[in-house]
Amino acid sequence: MALKATIYKADLQIADLDRNYYADHALTLARHPSETDERLMVRVLMYALHAQEGIAFTRGLSEADEPEIWVKDLTGQIRLWIDIGQPDEARLRKASGRAEQVIAVCYSSSCALWWKSLETRLARLKNLQVLQLPVATSQALAALATRSMRLQCLVQDGEVWMSTDTTRVRVELKRLDASDC
Repeated sequence: MALKATIYKADLQIADLDRNYYADHALTLARHPSETDERLMVRVLMYALHAQEGIAFTRGLSEADEPEIWVKDLTGQIRLWIDIGQPDEARLRKASGRAEQVIAVCYSSSCALWWKSLETRLARLKNLQVLQLPVATSQALAALATRSMRLQCLVQDGEVWMSTDTTRVRVELKRLDASDC
């Protein structure tokens, strides 16, 4: 018998002063049995940082041809494709061909090795952005996870904070370029 996803509910308030985006989102998140709280919260973070009309969580781990998050326009075209973890070269190339912009977010201690193995082969993908979230930050985000969450995301002058009523986490994403490894 297959294990079922665990459902998380999140009331997410976003105040992104850099993009002039202010909204409340009631999210229902299905956490795949193989997914950790850390990965779940990285998904929530990326949703908050890229929230706009047409943004949606996908079937993610359950569907190989979909990212974790995407933004589609009214015609169904994929404007933004967000993968979390360490996607392989073929997946990133395919995503780059299907979407206007592709973001891959790595949050493990092996990010540098993963990126070093791919950077030269992916350098020509001009619509690909690779980000690294420090392990300490992703673990601090994981500590915010509960089955019913009230989260706030504040973005101001390039600084990002995720918080609950009792805890704040400063988020620093580093863009990985070919010169980084």
